[in-house]
Amino acid sequence: MRNEGVKGKSKKEKGKMKVGLGFRPQLKSEIFLHQEEIDFLEITADHYIDATTQKLAELELLKQHFPLIPHGLSLSLGSVEGIDEIYLEKFAGLVENVQPEWFSDHICFTKSGGIDIGHLSPVPFTRESLKVLIRNISHVKKRIKTPLILENITYMFRYPFAEMDEAEFLRILLDETDCGLLLDATNLYINSVNHGYDWRKLLDKLPLERVVQLHFVGGHKHKDYLIDSHSQKTQDEIWEVFREVCSRADVKGAILERDENFPPFNEILEELRTARALSEKSNFSKTYAV
Repeated sequence: MRNEGVKGKSKKEKGKMKVGLGFRPQLKSEIFLHQEEIDFLEITADHYIDATTQKLAELELLKQHFPLIPHGLSLSLGSVEGIDEIYLEKFAGLVENVQPEWFSDHICFTKSGGIDIGHLSPVPFTRESLKVLIRNISHVKKRIKTPLILENITYMFRYPFAEMDEAEFLRILLDETDCGLLLDATNLYINSVNHGYDWRKLLDKLPLERVVQLHFVGGHKHKDYLIDSHSQKTQDEIWEVFREVCSRADVKGAILERDENFPPFNEILEELRTARALSEKSNFSKTYAV
């Protein structure tokens, strides 16, 4: 199967992974001052849909200086009622404007019964959920020809009626939709701690040849749970997940997703350097042809 958003290698070699940052207005000045250390930016698609003149001008400025990847929050690929056609058209317009190498959204639903529920909600790992996702993703792909990659999310509970584990669910979904994977290393680690499983064993069962991009950032602990708050520096345990994935997959890009509690920018740059160094030191050498 073809890995979307990726041109495979016919030889045993690893392409150089690009390292970038999720664009946040609070970091704008520093981002422009350190362009040479930022390979690309990930933009939150919803911030530039039905946007103000000021936000559209910001988008044009970003386009002039960085490759951009739109990251969606509201396609609601897991919604039983299907894709919001008006929103899809607006999203398509953004993608056509930006001309990215790929774009992304989450394996989740954010709308139910026509109501926006305000957060990324997990889908049950069932055959019926797969049918809904496959139908909706196919619809999106018919409208937007740019490759779509899908992100794993955190979840605070597991549905008791699940028919398979997350790895099998993702494998079937990616195969049936022919999409790439945006593997969030932080989400993978947080789920493994909160739900008591070995993240390495899950990686063993994932189709890592489909990994296109990584997310990484630090979270925090609340009582007995880890929270994906995007508010802390990347912890050593998450770097270990990052390193392991880079050693086993030909990752094209990685994005640091810092959303709050911003540190001095040199600390953010140091995280980007760490990500780049871990990728370059990995010993990935798997033949993958498309």
